[in-house]
Amino acid sequence: MNSFDIKSHKAIVTGGTQGLGRGMAEALLEAGAEVALFDISNRVLAVAEEYRNKGLACHGVVVDLADVDKRQAAFDQALKLFAGKLDILVNAAGIQRRHASEDFPLDEWNEVLNVNLTVTFAMCQLAGRVMLAQGHGKIVNIASLLSFFGGFTVPAYAASKGGVMQLTKALVNEWAGRGVNINAIAPGYMATDMNTALIADAGRNAEISARIPTHRWGTPEDMKGPLLFLVSPASDYVNGAVLPVDGGYLAR
Repeated sequence: MNSFDIKSHKAIVTGGTQGLGRGMAEALLEAGAEVALFDISNRVLAVAEEYRNKGLACHGVVVDLADVDKRQAAFDQALKLFAGKLDILVNAAGIQRRHASEDFPLDEWNEVLNVNLTVTFAMCQLAGRVMLAQGHGKIVNIASLLSFFGGFTVPAYAASKGGVMQLTKALVNEWAGRGVNINAIAPGYMATDMNTALIADAGRNAEISARIPTHRWGTPEDMKGPLLFLVSPASDYVNGAVLPVDGGYLAR
């Protein structure tokens, strides 16, 4: 079991205060890692304090990741907290916008692509420089089932998550031989705030549920085990994988 040991590892988790991001941050904390949560809301400070009160090593960093200067400052702050070391990056921050494709506003397209794809690349780049210099590191990007197919009324989200999958593979070609692992998790249909509209749509909800072989939507708890595998030494020879955590949806 030592190959799954990440005690005292230093980790940044973007979007770590709610939904899947919080579930994954919690997994790292419970496994003994020291974690810096990045989030746009001041709520991140309260969440970090909540974990510290449980005896876990957690820091909250308020940052608008879409802002280049603020993103750099937040990363520098985390690196200072970690005494210059960074073992793990989890890119869980993401947004969703829904419109019929023919009416999708271009400003919202740009917003989704920026947060979901450009910010993911920028965070990989910042973390990668540190990890390459120290000769090791684990990066986990959050893709989606929409990395594989198109969805409905979410062209920007689908495009961004397709991009995350390809970005993950592209980075592997340059960094895998230099000690850095980059993989992605593709969550299936998860019962989180991002999917409130789908859950409330009785027709789509029934259609989706009928296709999931495990007969239920996923939860943040379902992300913990796959993440711990991908950030631990157990996955040292896993690179460029896009791991579906979907209850078997893609197999149907």
